[in-house]
Amino acid sequence: MTDSLAALRKHSDAEDQVLLDELKDTSTELARLSLRGPRKQTMEEYGKGLRDLQDRKEKLEDTIGHHNEEFRARSQEISFDAVQRLIPSDAALLEFAEYSPFNSKAQTDAEQNGNLRYSVYVLHRTGSPKGIDLGEAKDIDSLIEKLRSQLRDPGRADLREVARALGDKVFRPMEALLAGDKHLLISPDGQLNLIPFEALSDARGRYLIEGFSITYVTTGRDLLRMEVPRPSRSAPVLVADPLFDQPSETATASAANISSKAAAERSIRRSVTTGTDLSTLYFAPLAGTRAEAHSIHAFFPKARELTGAAASETALDQLAGPEILHIATHGFFLDDAGQEGAGNRNGTTPGPPESSSDPENPLLRSGLALAGANLIKDGKANGILTALEVSNLDLWGTKLVVLSACDTGVGEVKNGEGIYGLRRSFFLAGTESLVMSLWPVSDYVTRELMVSYYGGLRRGLGRGEALRQAQLAMMKRKGRQHPFYWASFIEAGEWADLAGRR
Repeated sequence: MTDSLAALRKHSDAEDQVLLDELKDTSTELARLSLRGPRKQTMEEYGKGLRDLQDRKEKLEDTIGHHNEEFRARSQEISFDAVQRLIPSDAALLEFAEYSPFNSKAQTDAEQNGNLRYSVYVLHRTGSPKGIDLGEAKDIDSLIEKLRSQLRDPGRADLREVARALGDKVFRPMEALLAGDKHLLISPDGQLNLIPFEALSDARGRYLIEGFSITYVTTGRDLLRMEVPRPSRSAPVLVADPLFDQPSETATASAANISSKAAAERSIRRSVTTGTDLSTLYFAPLAGTRAEAHSIHAFFPKARELTGAAASETALDQLAGPEILHIATHGFFLDDAGQEGAGNRNGTTPGPPESSSDPENPLLRSGLALAGANLIKDGKANGILTALEVSNLDLWGTKLVVLSACDTGVGEVKNGEGIYGLRRSFFLAGTESLVMSLWPVSDYVTRELMVSYYGGLRRGLGRGEALRQAQLAMMKRKGRQHPFYWASFIEAGEWADLAGRR
């Protein structure tokens, strides 16, 4: 689908544009209806409306795919050799897989499939792949859950112990195969999608970031798509400090003036970005991100800043391949309403949702909060941009998207399918690379890391190496050694510098 959309955007004519517009409108309508809930409709009527829109969307995608059959026929064949030759000489591709062992000699169906396990295939530019079984998934997933909890708490002094234990499980078995490698291309699976490998420990107790540059890919096949040059079509765009509420309520909540009692109270109220329903979420002001955008603007004088009411869903929808898209706002994720223990980041469990929308499509469960996100009227929230709608943005030619927000790298994990949500959607939209966060860090720390990152990009460092150097520099700062401060952001996709040089 990524290739088909990219082909359509690159070779667009009047007929192609109609298809793209139809797909965008249908996806937007599907997102609105799903998040709004049934309201006055019966559940049967509401369900039929969702199914009809989903069917229309799938038919449009099928039409787009067939429309590009000739283009795909001329495209490079996807083969083992084609992928292998694109692995850098100093790198290794690590393809993780979660699988269920199959016993063909079992007497009953129940005995045929064993417990879920993890494996990894290590592939270099030359030679055969080496496959390694890593053990039962429940043991590894248990350590992942512990590590994720400790990564979010800078006060936890026992993190290295868990980082070492998980490293022993998923990295130590292949460490001997990586001698001499400096760059790891990691394609995670299962719950491994939700951790930064940079924060795992090797046999010597060092964090992996100290010995390797790490890039995340959905699959090794992504290397083929990275070969296609994509010229940018417009200047960088910096989105920050969206006006989530009414102007009269937050006009004084900027970094320059926060004197009114009402503004102060709103800025103190904590965000709730995870829940079972859109109505349970709240997005607190992010005045500090405006200063972040100003600092980045100094590196890219031609960049355009979109702040306050201008940081809107409509503004993003009108973009056409900006060189860089930096979005400093809240990300959100909707839990399954039936999921045990579903709740928000503050540890409280939301009350019953006002509607029973409970969208099944994972791309409707996550997204970004933009101007007006807190203004839900008649079940509508115009400031909410779902991952499904993100996938229809026109980012063909965009070198880098940076999501300077909380939990933007998190999504619903599907075994064998990678991670759904914003991570997948921005690549569907056409961006070459993506930097995103796995947990929230303070505005000040994020700004510090982002300024260092963009400074590295301006010096000609690669999109992945610039992030690594910014993180290593932060590790050396007093009080910043804990991975909570430096490991929250990860880089996925193309790792070359902004000029395309590796």
